[in-house]
Amino acid sequence: MFATETIEYLHRVCANPQETMVRNRISDGIKAAMSLPGTWPTIRRYLVNTIFDSTFVMLGIIIGSAFSSDPNIRLTIVTILTSSVALGISTGVSTYEAENLEQNKRIDEIERAMLRPLDDTHIGRSARSSMLLISFVIFLAPLLVGLVILSPFLLLNEEIVTAAWIAIALAIGVLFTTGVLMGRSGGRNPWVQGARMAFIGAIAFVICFYIEKLV
Repeated sequence: MFATETIEYLHRVCANPQETMVRNRISDGIKAAMSLPGTWPTIRRYLVNTIFDSTFVMLGIIIGSAFSSDPNIRLTIVTILTSSVALGISTGVSTYEAENLEQNKRIDEIERAMLRPLDDTHIGRSARSSMLLISFVIFLAPLLVGLVILSPFLLLNEEIVTAAWIAIALAIGVLFTTGVLMGRSGGRNPWVQGARMAFIGAIAFVICFYIEKLV
């Protein structure tokens, strides 16, 4: 059985060596990035902020478009979609630039201490992989939030108000889930942290909802 699986694996590698090399390089890059002690805490910190900001932006879009006096389903979908992409690019690029600055400062300090360049060392490669991984994850966060909130409008095309209320519930659910995960990773009560973030989202929705009604 083992020999058969090994032969099949070698056939796949030989049949498409470039794809296998790319897959291995990506896997090695992720492992190298995660080997640095600061990678996961940085992802966690940026991810919470990005999901929080993206969800509130989506809440504002829904209130301003779906709950307006003349709601337009196409306008709502396009606005959520384009805003998610714009947020992803913005947060991804800004995160990369910020991490690039910080990583370069750390590498420079280590190079001065070791009296040698680190570009082609495990430390240098791990630092570059860490920057790319962090930026890519943060780039994806607004897109995933947007897809979750966008789903009711795609499924309930003719019932924009109903879809909007479901999207609001999903947005608050995203905040609650983020709070739970944040609480678990930070050693706090996850349910209290999740309820806290959901409560903040609900308060923001009520405030923005009444602003839209007054204007």
